[in-house]
Amino acid sequence: MIPGQPPGPALLVHGGTLLPCSPDLPSAVRGWFTVGADGRIDRLEAGDPPPGLRARERLDATGMLVAPGFVSSHSHLFTSAGRGLAHDASLYRWIDESVRHVRAADAEDLYWFARHGAQDVLLAGVTTAYDHCFSGLGFRRTGDGEAAYVEELPDPALHLAQLRGKLDAGLRHVQSTMLGQTPDPEDTLTHLGEQLELTRAAAAGSDLHLGSSVSGSVQWAAGPATAELEAEAMRRYGLSNQPHLLETPHAIEEQRVKWSWYRDAGVLSGDLAARLVLGHFIHADDAMVAEAGEAGAAVSWQPMSNGRLASGVTRIPELRAAGVRLGMGVDDQSCTDVVDPFSNLRTGLALVRATYRDPAALGVEEALLLHTRGAADAIGVADDVGSLTPGRFADFLLVDPRHPDTGPVWDPVATYVLACSLRNLAGVWVGGRQVASGTFLLAEDAAEASREVHSRMARLAARVDGHVPFDVPLTRRSRQPEGAAR
Repeated sequence: MIPGQPPGPALLVHGGTLLPCSPDLPSAVRGWFTVGADGRIDRLEAGDPPPGLRARERLDATGMLVAPGFVSSHSHLFTSAGRGLAHDASLYRWIDESVRHVRAADAEDLYWFARHGAQDVLLAGVTTAYDHCFSGLGFRRTGDGEAAYVEELPDPALHLAQLRGKLDAGLRHVQSTMLGQTPDPEDTLTHLGEQLELTRAAAAGSDLHLGSSVSGSVQWAAGPATAELEAEAMRRYGLSNQPHLLETPHAIEEQRVKWSWYRDAGVLSGDLAARLVLGHFIHADDAMVAEAGEAGAAVSWQPMSNGRLASGVTRIPELRAAGVRLGMGVDDQSCTDVVDPFSNLRTGLALVRATYRDPAALGVEEALLLHTRGAADAIGVADDVGSLTPGRFADFLLVDPRHPDTGPVWDPVATYVLACSLRNLAGVWVGGRQVASGTFLLAEDAAEASREVHSRMARLAARVDGHVPFDVPLTRRSRQPEGAAR
């Protein structure tokens, strides 16, 4: 207990309808929970709290749906300043065009881009994200299905800047790095180890940093040495690995050949397979789906960006039947454009049901689990986030189905998934502390990210394009709560 503070939990949340997303609890229950000084849930029960229960703070959630914060198992937060670019392009041309300004950015620019992206996902109710960081590696596209990264090492300063951006925004995260593409594997692995040490030191003492990972690059590799390098990085440093794989609809057979590179490198067996998250995995054939399930790998699904880039529809029913662990991500802010996990759920639900012509192909409860507990499990952090469960962090949302009114609530989970939207998101809590109210962040310095991103992107666009983007002046809205920011 902290001296001078009354006894009892730090926070009591009561009166609401809980959607725990926990295997040990009903899908919906009217109940209450308490949060300890460490920011984790310490009790959760149905009904009303005991009359004598005291807490330093009480939150009356009567009339609200209370759910765990969304988890994005696949994000690229630095892209937050590039929405609307390459708007009619498929994947490789979109990458080439949408990051042309970021290639000219320095570490301080990347700090503000990542912070802006982290604040944006928090406002949308995403409290944990797997972040594929910008590594500074050059990208060369030779066609819609042909591209490669330049042979060089990633810049640790850029990674540390993006880490600081997430920490300062208050977003829980897994930090992911692309390995260098140099000819000497030992040089690359030594460089990675040094970068991981810098990351650990910079995040020391923060419970927002949930670990580091590898952003696999076999999809853009010329040979199997890249898969072997990733396997050794996973073994040597105990890392997970999330490669973008079989995402684009172009050159599918050439992409499928690369699956065997992971098998030959040992990534599809044992402990490595359990730490493998296949990003997208849209164009996998039956044998690959079966092998991924048998290996115990996970797949991260990004339905909105897959639709925007015309990439295709991930084979969710077959993956589920094969035993593949499934999670959902919001992907790049510059190819999802509006970070909206509610729309991501509905888009995924509609795409799968329409593709399979079967409403049972994906149910509402399963869809919600994919963006909460399933996503957390896929990226290896389900012991910390993804459900309202004692021992997990108290990262949760208050969603008001009456403002705007969605009508009678026949089924709380169905209302949440099918009828609620960002308009109904009343507040966001991370570790039992409120970080957003409605459409505003509560941190006093949050508005600074918008000012910095607009000015810095204008400078970069002038240098790269010779002109600045069409822009709308930043204004302060009169209904903004005191001390809050967009």
